[in-house]
Amino acid sequence: MSRATKISAATVGLAVLAVTGTAVAAANQGGGHNDWPYAHHSAATYTLAAVGDIACEPDDAENAGTPTSLKCGSPTLGGMSAEFATAKQATDMHPDAVALLGDEQYQVGKLTDFQQSFDQAWGGLKMLERPAPGNHEYYPYAKKGDKEAGQNGTGYFGYFNGHDQSGAPTNQGQAGDDTADNQGWYSYNLGNWHIVSLNAECDSDAFKHDCSTSDGGLLGQETHWLAKDLAANDRPCTIAYWHQPTFSATTAATATVPASAPGAGGVEGAAADAWWKLLYQNHATLILNGHEHAYARLRPMNPDGQSDPAHGIPEFVIGSGGEALDTLAGTPGDYANPNVVTAQAGAFGVMKLTLKPHGYSWDYKPVLAGPGFDSSALNYSDSGSARCN
Repeated sequence: MSRATKISAATVGLAVLAVTGTAVAAANQGGGHNDWPYAHHSAATYTLAAVGDIACEPDDAENAGTPTSLKCGSPTLGGMSAEFATAKQATDMHPDAVALLGDEQYQVGKLTDFQQSFDQAWGGLKMLERPAPGNHEYYPYAKKGDKEAGQNGTGYFGYFNGHDQSGAPTNQGQAGDDTADNQGWYSYNLGNWHIVSLNAECDSDAFKHDCSTSDGGLLGQETHWLAKDLAANDRPCTIAYWHQPTFSATTAATATVPASAPGAGGVEGAAADAWWKLLYQNHATLILNGHEHAYARLRPMNPDGQSDPAHGIPEFVIGSGGEALDTLAGTPGDYANPNVVTAQAGAFGVMKLTLKPHGYSWDYKPVLAGPGFDSSALNYSDSGSARCN
């Protein structure tokens, strides 16, 4: 692959070794047993932890102008306790890689906020993290009495890719490239699995607010890259992930748009339907998204949102990383989008995916009840297994 599609080993270091399945066990020093990250496995089975929408905005002097209700410590947010709980849950999975599904850091993903919030809880897993950005890393935020300038990925790339000796941001690294013609899309492999991380933040200055997937703009270039990447893939199983879901679990129907329509939840999800078409044509196995602060599993679908048990792709929404929780559209057995099989928006948690040579299993169980919910929210679980398409 080109430099635009592969993460630089020089930048990521040990993380590349971990993700390709090479043992990276630490030396046994001082008489204590320390297999960090853990001993190498030989069964060609890999663990991928996946979640998005994670870290609250720190309540510090730099964010003094942000309303208290939007910062760590607000009783309406998950806060630091939630992001620490989900980070521990992910760590206890002993993952080979961690797919971060966007909105890693609220409200606008400043580098200092990453350092003061996200890194405090999730920094211990950094060498294994494979991020995708979300709207809170790119867009301005002007809601609920707040007004913060968009970062266009500056803090996101600064945190994950780092800086050189002079302090200048590195334009290649763990989060992919940060250049005029590539904003952090990349792919990697885990055993028999090809995994693609995409950037859907097309309504940003970096993308020149161009959400067309067919013209010469940045999203069009990304879509062209995806087609080439999938065509070159020789692995039998494929996962793709980005932030905004094409098919929503939290959006009700309108007079003209059914809740099951592609992009019912927003322009980015609508644009990403072009990615669904490419992934469907190339027999992809799974699509993962965040953005909606909930957990939801949608049945295998075609790119039009029609149930397709034989060839369709299941969509998992895992926006339950810790920042806050949304409200689902509908109730169990009567969701607005009939493709939603199961969902929960009462607790925070991380998805565990076990990637096998020709199939996978999923296991989602929340770890901390959300604001306004009691411990009964932790009784929810969703698990199962399936073969690759």
